[in-house]
Amino acid sequence: MKIAVCVKQVPDSWAEKKMVNGTLDRENVDAVLNDLDEYAVEEALRIAEEHGGNDEGGPNTVTVISMGPERATEAVRKALSMGANDAILVTDSKLAGADALTTSAVLAGVISKENFDLVLCGTESTDARMSVVPAMLAERLSSAQLTFASSVTVDPASGKVTISRVTEAGVDEMYANFPCVISVVEKINEPRYPSFKGIMAAKKKSIDVRDLAAVGVSVTSAWSLVADSAPRPPRAAGIKVTDDGSGGEKLASYLAEKKLI
Repeated sequence: MKIAVCVKQVPDSWAEKKMVNGTLDRENVDAVLNDLDEYAVEEALRIAEEHGGNDEGGPNTVTVISMGPERATEAVRKALSMGANDAILVTDSKLAGADALTTSAVLAGVISKENFDLVLCGTESTDARMSVVPAMLAERLSSAQLTFASSVTVDPASGKVTISRVTEAGVDEMYANFPCVISVVEKINEPRYPSFKGIMAAKKKSIDVRDLAAVGVSVTSAWSLVADSAPRPPRAAGIKVTDDGSGGEKLASYLAEKKLI
C-alpha cells in the first residue's frame, strides 16, 4: 500500500498569536507539527505495520505531504522521526496567506501524481480550526471520504477500508474502496514518541521540496480573507459577593441574568 499523510506546521498552542495585514504572524512564534496531525501519522504507521511494515523493502510506504514555508521542514522531520518513509513539501512565496481552497488544490495536485491508496489527515489544524480540507481533498481527487474516524480497518487484498464514527445518535460504521481520504479523531490512538534512533534516521530521509510550477497548480487570490481583527480584551475582574444571608439569591439572579438557569 502507498499511504500519504497530510500534515501542517502551526504556531505553538502556547504562543502569543498576532494578525499582521489580515494573516497570522507565523515567523515570530515557535512552530510545531499540528497536534491533531500526529494521530494521522500514527494511524498510517499502524496500518503499515499491521500489513507487513514500511521498513526498507517492506510492502508499504508512508509519505508525509505538507504545504508551507521552508521552516515547515522542522514539522515534517518530526513526522519522519516517528517512522514515515519520506516526505514532500510544497513551498512557494505565492502561497503566503493561502486559504483552505488553495491548500486543498495544492495537496490534491501532489497526491494525484503519486497514486496513493490511502490519504490520512487529522480532523483540523489548530491555527484555523476549519476541518474542511479532508472533504475538499476527496472532492478534488474524486475519491471516497471517510471522515472523523475513531477506528480504521484496512483489507489490502480487497482494497476495502472500514471506519467507525461516533455521532450524536451512536456509532456509525462506514466503508469504502481504495483510493480514499480518511480523517481521524484524536481518540483513535496515542501517537508514539520519536526514539533517538528515529530522530537520527529522520535526518537522512528524503524531503522532496517542490514549488507551484513543479506541482502544476496555479494560485489566484484567496477566496476568503480576514477583513478585520482585534486583540482579545483583557479578562474582566470577577464579581465578589459577600454572603450576608442572601448569597444564594444573588447567585441565582446572576445565573438567570446569564441565561444559565
